[in-house]
Amino acid sequence: MGDRWPALRVRLRVRDRQPAADLTLALLDDFRPTGLDTSNDPWLVYFATAEARDRALGAIVGRLDEIGVSAETVDLPDEHWAERSQAALRAVRVGRLVIAPPWDAPAGPSADTIVITPSFAFGTAHHASTRLCLHALQRVPVEGRRVLDVGTGSGVLAIAASRLGAANVVGIESDPIAVEAARRNVADNPGARVEIVHGDAANAAMPSADIVLANLTGATVMAMADLLADAVGGGGHVIVGGCTGDEGPALDAALGTRLVRDRTDAEAGWIAQTWRRN
Repeated sequence: MGDRWPALRVRLRVRDRQPAADLTLALLDDFRPTGLDTSNDPWLVYFATAEARDRALGAIVGRLDEIGVSAETVDLPDEHWAERSQAALRAVRVGRLVIAPPWDAPAGPSADTIVITPSFAFGTAHHASTRLCLHALQRVPVEGRRVLDVGTGSGVLAIAASRLGAANVVGIESDPIAVEAARRNVADNPGARVEIVHGDAANAAMPSADIVLANLTGATVMAMADLLADAVGGGGHVIVGGCTGDEGPALDAALGTRLVRDRTDAEAGWIAQTWRRN
């Protein structure tokens, strides 16, 4: 690759930019970008390989072109883009918790601070879906409970559960790069008792839990509805996120046969739902 990086120039030609921006970020996250610069138009999105970049381009063309989002491939010189894009991220307070990159973490140890080293905005509480799930987690009884985080990503929700007093926390992740990142994040948070497991939750037996977290996509949550319901014990909760508001009725249909919905919370076109097993 030398001193050049595969990237996309992404343009949002829409009147209502925020919902389109959130949808674009959610789609791009599936392809594990290594850097993002949204300070100008067009955006610059960097990837570790040209193959990942090209697959992301195909997804944008196939799924977002009709709402006015376009992209083109480009190879850009290394101008310390990673440092610039990461340095723009700052600590975010979500309820009693503070999610912070290492360079903006509060001084001294704190039971309410979660340090996450970002490679992209997801999993740092800079995206609405993560914030919604963090709020939902703080509304259910966590102390002394067993927690399972399906598709743990950066590990932020799993670490949050530990910070909130969970007795046992397991995060499952199929992407080996994300597994390594999540384990580093756990190590960067002294006192966090979290086991990160490399595996595909959709094709393997999941441990039972009192609280199941699934901040995925609406389609993935619906496909895994029975598995999520099977994993939670009686009286326990399932919190799902990464879903758009218009997916709410389909989520109700998929999860409502086994679980009872306690509430739905929304932000910027995204929703998180809290379900209970009787």
